[in-house]
Amino acid sequence: MNQEMTIAKFHEALLAGKTTVKELVEYYLDRIEKVDPIIKAVISINKDVIKDAQKLDEYFKNNGLIGPLHGVPILVKDNMETIENATTAGSLSLKDHVPHRDAYIIEKLRAAGGLVIAKTNLHEFAIWGETISSILGQTLNPYDLTRTPGGSSGGTGAGLAADFALIGLGSDTINSVRSPASANNLVGIRPTIGVVSRSGIVPYSYTQDTAGPLARTVEDAVLCLDAMKGYDKDDESTAWYFKNQNETLKSHLDPEGLKDKRIGVLRELFGANEVHLDTTNAVLRAVNQMRSGGAVIIDIDDIFDTGALVNEVSVHLHDFKDHLNSYLATIPDTLPCKNMQEIVDSGLHHPGVKDNMMTALSLSTDTDEYRMRLVKRTQLQNKVMKLMADYDLDALVYPHQKQLVCEVGSSQNERNGVVASVTGFPSICVPAGFSTPDDNAPIGVPIGMEIMGRPFSEGILIEIAYAYEQRANMRKVPVGLQN
Repeated sequence: MNQEMTIAKFHEALLAGKTTVKELVEYYLDRIEKVDPIIKAVISINKDVIKDAQKLDEYFKNNGLIGPLHGVPILVKDNMETIENATTAGSLSLKDHVPHRDAYIIEKLRAAGGLVIAKTNLHEFAIWGETISSILGQTLNPYDLTRTPGGSSGGTGAGLAADFALIGLGSDTINSVRSPASANNLVGIRPTIGVVSRSGIVPYSYTQDTAGPLARTVEDAVLCLDAMKGYDKDDESTAWYFKNQNETLKSHLDPEGLKDKRIGVLRELFGANEVHLDTTNAVLRAVNQMRSGGAVIIDIDDIFDTGALVNEVSVHLHDFKDHLNSYLATIPDTLPCKNMQEIVDSGLHHPGVKDNMMTALSLSTDTDEYRMRLVKRTQLQNKVMKLMADYDLDALVYPHQKQLVCEVGSSQNERNGVVASVTGFPSICVPAGFSTPDDNAPIGVPIGMEIMGRPFSEGILIEIAYAYEQRANMRKVPVGLQN
């Protein structure tokens, strides 16, 4: 098998009789067996995946492709319900939680022909960005084993970078799809709240939670998003997208998609100190690629204090207790913990998440502070919309993180993904380049650039991201892992 296989290449080989779904699945299972002991990205393998692959091969023999993701192996963040495996959210408190159903987006992906190959590690309960859990421990970055893979969807990110599947899923409350995309030289899409369902996903903050695809190419991420989006009566936010749910996002894969796009560069979200140089220079080079592709680039000096947005506007910790408890109330009484307080008291969690859970226990969705944060959230949404109107912009761009993804044992610093997550607006993170190579990172540490737009402007963002990707060609395979 070709390491860096794409969906299109796989289907081309399948249609030509050069491979089968079972052979592709066996290739990825072999990769997981050889490489995952090094990076620790996979919590569990789908015990039925070979059998499911054989069923799809039999279907193909008689009928052709079952759908646009026929036989495509998918890594699934382990806060998404799947019927074959436990859904742990990375926590020992949920290690025996085997759902009776798939999450809605998993149902959609299976209907399109997708295969769940494995459940991946995450920062426990998706609380933060280093991807460490009581279930599996610390996941490592394939490009630099001394660094984290970002997070909280870092198991999916590291697994895709290490070639464990064709595509993957993450959830995103503040940075959690785009952070591992940035850190692992991948594409990650955070769609507008309402484009995809959250039902069947262990919640952090229903106000800000969404799910999105990660992939090695824009096209594969878009094919995944096309298959998973749509109206779900169990998630009322998806009613906002109801009339647009049949839009084909694949149609926006235009190699000339940069032409005449007006793109604002948020200068405030770039760093100017030595620790920021690799990231700043890489993203500025990426912006120049956009300019050479026909985009009109406008520097924007408006101030976005991302630290203040996390600490003073985001409602993730205020939502956490109430929303997690509402989910825990729906799962079997046989599990040891029925609410967040019992999880904290039990000790069935990683020590690193205790402080955030203790803080969340003191907060709720029924306080004046919570209501004031929602007012500030609306003000931020209006600020972004007015900014884009005043400059007649199609998108805003900036580094996902001002400095490189952190080393193991440290915490992420200066991530900018909060702008999209607090507003609920869509954003795509694409590879912008690499840091200066060193002994730990032979080809450098990956750096990501975010492209953010108005609500439900995924098509425009895809045009920009795809055209940029075709020009820049920034995808590189990590070196040093067992082949």
